[in-house]
Amino acid sequence: MKIDAINLDGGAAGSVELNDAIFALEPRADILHRLVRWQRARAQQGTHKVLGKSEVSYSTKKIYRQKGTGGARHGSKKAPIFRHGGVYKGPTPRSHEHDLTKKFRALGLKHALSAKAKAGELVVIEAATVAEAKTALLAKQLSNLGWKRALVIDGAAVDEGFARAARNIANLDILPSMGANVYDILRSDTLVLTKAAVEALEARLK
Repeated sequence: MKIDAINLDGGAAGSVELNDAIFALEPRADILHRLVRWQRARAQQGTHKVLGKSEVSYSTKKIYRQKGTGGARHGSKKAPIFRHGGVYKGPTPRSHEHDLTKKFRALGLKHALSAKAKAGELVVIEAATVAEAKTALLAKQLSNLGWKRALVIDGAAVDEGFARAARNIANLDILPSMGANVYDILRSDTLVLTKAAVEALEARLK
């Protein structure tokens, strides 16, 4: 498929031929859902922790005699049924990460790119560079282009001046091509690829 490229000032910059095997698939929600769950699970810290019966600070003295009280038999007041007692089978620090094959992760990225292309939310620009690393100038250009929440993916490295100018612009994220991921792509309203990014992604996903 062919798509027109533009400059950051909105001018035409020729056209780019996109690989149909990467940008023209029929997006599958189940694949995208699995990839987003995998990414979010990896991002969880897993530091949740409660105190168990052996960890709470309490006397272990038997709280009353075994027999003759008419009540249930109890020993330590650390038992989970008592107030301030330990928690039974509560959460402990652990990793929430689970496995997905490299082939499936690549497939998910293809479907995310295809979803953006099909929705008309994919834009190709000549290059993510600015003449002057000024936030106000870049913000004005983005406003003129109508990009509300955009993700810009560049080639192997992001231009330093562009990154500096974009640092304080809300709802604008920048990634190198190796950082392209399903979650960030789907949460953006506009996916912006440089020509270098298109080449790098096609080489990565061929």
